[in-house]
Amino acid sequence: MRLRPIAAAAILLATSGAAIAQEWTEFVSKEDRFSANFPGTPRVTETTYKSQFGADLPARAYTAALGPSRFSVTVVDYRPIEKILTEKAKSCPEGAETCKGGANPGSSTGAGYWKADVAGAIVHATWQYLQRDAKVTTLIWSNIDLVEGHMLQLTNADKSRTFASIFMHENKLYLAEATVPAGYPEPGLFQQSLGFVDENGKSIRYRTLYHNGFAVPERTR
Repeated sequence: MRLRPIAAAAILLATSGAAIAQEWTEFVSKEDRFSANFPGTPRVTETTYKSQFGADLPARAYTAALGPSRFSVTVVDYRPIEKILTEKAKSCPEGAETCKGGANPGSSTGAGYWKADVAGAIVHATWQYLQRDAKVTTLIWSNIDLVEGHMLQLTNADKSRTFASIFMHENKLYLAEATVPAGYPEPGLFQQSLGFVDENGKSIRYRTLYHNGFAVPERTR
């Protein structure tokens, strides 16, 4: 991972009636293959994420704060899910198709529904946001460098606002989230910065739309 200073790297926010400035940097994770702007160096925490069909998947949360504003990118690794749910399916009651899924190679579900779990990862993550004690003000399809995903905006019970982006790339789920207090400007410096990188940390972009699980299109960079 690395940090790069951003041009015009200082921003001003009002906190407790005083203006504060903090340097923002472009953070790049070669390990989790993404880049994003953070106020300072994000804290990295190992965690787990429960998938739609009950797999506990390894994840890493990258978090930072600027005054009362909070920023995070959580990366969930879906690559072990076939092994996890296939093993879990072995303890299912005999004949329980909803747990075992289709056994033949052409099945759309797979043992333990692992194929359906991967295919529905973005929808499942979006549903989790919809369950919050908040009003959803925006829910749209979007893309980052032709990688498809969802973007949401929510107004929370305390009138703070949450801006979330959900994308799936190379069987990793990316949850980028910024929450700012009521009256604060939209966190565009963070929200618009999420990108994907290769094993060398270089930014990538596709020539046509990238759909996780389908044939990978040609890259333009």
